[in-house]
Amino acid sequence: MTAADNADRAHYDPRAVQEKWLARWPELDLFRASDDPADKRPRTYMLDMFPYPSGDLHMGHAESYAIGDVMARYYVQRGHNVLHPIGWDAFGLPAENAAIRGNSHPADYTYRNIETQDASFRQYALSFDWSRRLQTCDPEYYRWTQWLFLRFYERGLAYRGDGYVNWCPVDQTVLANEQVVDGRCERCGAEVIRRVLTQWYFKITEYADRLLADMAPLEGKWPDRVLLMQRNWIGRSEGAEVAFAVEGRAEPVTVFTTRPDTLFGATFFVVAADSELAGQLCAPEHRDELTGYVAEVRKLTDIERQSTDREKTGVFLGRHAVNPVNGERIPVWAADYVLPDYGTGAIMAVPAHDQRDLDFARKFGLPVRVVVATDQPDPAQSGIATPGQGTLVNSGPLDGLDKAAAIPAIIAILAERDLGKAAVNYRLRDWLVSRQRFWGAPIPIVYCEGCGEVAVPDEDLPVRLPDLRGQDLAPKGVSPLAGAADWVNTQCPKCGGPARRDTDTMDTFVDSSWYFLRYCSPGFTSGPFEVESVRRWSPVDLYVGGVEHAILHLLYSRFFTKVLHDMKMLDFVEPFTRMVNQGQVINHGKAMSKSLGNGVDLGAQLAAHGVDAIRLTMIFASPPEDDIDWADMRPEASVKFLGRVIRVAADVAAATAAGAAAGAPAGGDAELRKVTHKTIDEVTSLIESTRLNVAVARLMSLVSAARRAIDSGPGAADPAVREAAETLAILLSLFAPYTAEECWETLGHAPSVATAGWPAADQSLLVEATATCVVQVDGKVRDRLQVPAGIGEDELRELALAADGAIRALGGRAVAQVVVRAPKLVNIVSG
Repeated sequence: MTAADNADRAHYDPRAVQEKWLARWPELDLFRASDDPADKRPRTYMLDMFPYPSGDLHMGHAESYAIGDVMARYYVQRGHNVLHPIGWDAFGLPAENAAIRGNSHPADYTYRNIETQDASFRQYALSFDWSRRLQTCDPEYYRWTQWLFLRFYERGLAYRGDGYVNWCPVDQTVLANEQVVDGRCERCGAEVIRRVLTQWYFKITEYADRLLADMAPLEGKWPDRVLLMQRNWIGRSEGAEVAFAVEGRAEPVTVFTTRPDTLFGATFFVVAADSELAGQLCAPEHRDELTGYVAEVRKLTDIERQSTDREKTGVFLGRHAVNPVNGERIPVWAADYVLPDYGTGAIMAVPAHDQRDLDFARKFGLPVRVVVATDQPDPAQSGIATPGQGTLVNSGPLDGLDKAAAIPAIIAILAERDLGKAAVNYRLRDWLVSRQRFWGAPIPIVYCEGCGEVAVPDEDLPVRLPDLRGQDLAPKGVSPLAGAADWVNTQCPKCGGPARRDTDTMDTFVDSSWYFLRYCSPGFTSGPFEVESVRRWSPVDLYVGGVEHAILHLLYSRFFTKVLHDMKMLDFVEPFTRMVNQGQVINHGKAMSKSLGNGVDLGAQLAAHGVDAIRLTMIFASPPEDDIDWADMRPEASVKFLGRVIRVAADVAAATAAGAAAGAPAGGDAELRKVTHKTIDEVTSLIESTRLNVAVARLMSLVSAARRAIDSGPGAADPAVREAAETLAILLSLFAPYTAEECWETLGHAPSVATAGWPAADQSLLVEATATCVVQVDGKVRDRLQVPAGIGEDELRELALAADGAIRALGGRAVAQVVVRAPKLVNIVSG
């Protein structure tokens, strides 16, 4: 360790600095947003995705919340009225499962963890407006979640229906499609099975086109991959609905296809084996075979059913359909590779041009007819379908047309015969919101024998969860609420007769689909939010969080926002104007996990190195969106850097105490002033473009320049050195607030540096009198020249050709070309 390192360490005790300012900051209440309409400061709404209280903060939190805090503090320094709130997404399965394992109550587990995280957030020096704290499990919050459910119900957007659902056999509850990842429950990893249940849904499909169209203004403001994931999940497909007559059935069966031009190649018809339609179409003599087959199909996950590698299975239903374009009788089969809830649960099979259809046809000896001519081998012989472009053949009036011309032509023919029409289909399905668990917002509906479904009146909200302490909350396939007889049995709000409450609770993504609106007026008691407050603050200017929420939370929040806009409660249609996704914090190239034994304890890291060093290490490690491998990080280097910053401030303070005159910066060292103001200019631009790691690098360069000025230049008493030290404190306050606050006080200022105001770069100091020109020969650097910043191309060309390094590299060879990019580059190409 060098003498300079020892001097830095002597000035910097991270723990003492932390304890000092952690005790003093609360009384300053620095980050309370103002709701005063007379406050004319620009309003900025900065939001981090709120956490789930599953324990204390972890390394991923340390990265994500550091990024959001840098941005919030920046706009505070810029003089904005910043709303930067915090709360907890507090309902859900993890709390309920943890409570069951620990023989406790979910509320006790949840609120205990919230207080733990609250203390950790405060220690981590996050610039939250603590006056707006909320928890979604508070009755004061879920009252309004229930109120919103009822408004959706009134508008026909919440409905109860029978349908195939994803069932987790471990958590014993249904899952939305978005909560199934590779055929498994996203929470516990169990293989998901399909069941038919009566459940509550939100009609998100009614907003599919708007959810797609409204992404256009988000281009360049949201990560490209998030927009792509949402587009793919919504899955808009243009094509046609085609009606097939089926023997023994009065009504035709309609299928959706994106390639109606290949209808002449449809040689058989397939329905989902486990659909109602299969049972309706099946001839009596084939019913036993179908029943046995369906039992086998229900053992499969959707991923297995749709796998292209799996051998195809199916049963003939003893019926034939009629191809509407050529009148051919084609056999009707039931198979597992068609899903019951996609489209109508039936497809026309064109084996020559669809691989799964071809595999099925080859397995069961069904005809294969090519109707799109390509240069590929006959699929019937090769076993490889040809789904691409080509010219229509064997297709009657479509022969000779390409796909673009054939699709509208066949749609016109179908429409003329009243056998089909142009149509749009979506991959998106309605949002299943029922959950068979205890720890969630109860669904505010009762069931009366005389009145049917009855909404709980607004004045009776919230429908509170019963306590159920000491009761068995373990999953049994129905909600634990079903066993709470005193709670379930109630009076019908309409007729006063006996009624039963709905015993399911809502998907917790309902809670998080509107929380950002509640922050604008968290104490409002006449609605979910005060409309005028939301109009003043929203939409959110910058939203920071993980890409794992690209489909679930973000899609649902966008849906809620559009519904509330239609209800005249919002004057915008997109909730989040800009978005930043942070990467993952990994260890030795792998995600941290208990099973791998590669977890890193955040608390231990903070204790060893201090909050500022961890924050700084997280930010400096990479661009926000990239992963950070903690095995490669050296937080001790950040401690060392922060010690250097503290020593700069201490040296300036000592010079002032020794009687140094406080002159104007303009009278100080000119070169250091240029570095200081260039740093201000660059860091400002870098912060606004969220290139935060590069901004930290610029601060490191400024510290080095200030240190040189003190040690081998004009000294710490120079006014330019004080300007550099004060600039460092303000700029560093975004990244390392404890250290910056200590520097600010050391330099003689009252707290807080957080509101000192962002320095303005002096534009006259940004103009460089000279520049370094790199001289290359055949792409390799051979010399460097100091030249006037405004040098012309012709003059620079001559200087480069005369440079010693260029002459040696050319070795007498002719010059074929000289590329000049004044004043910084000349590339000489030899002949």
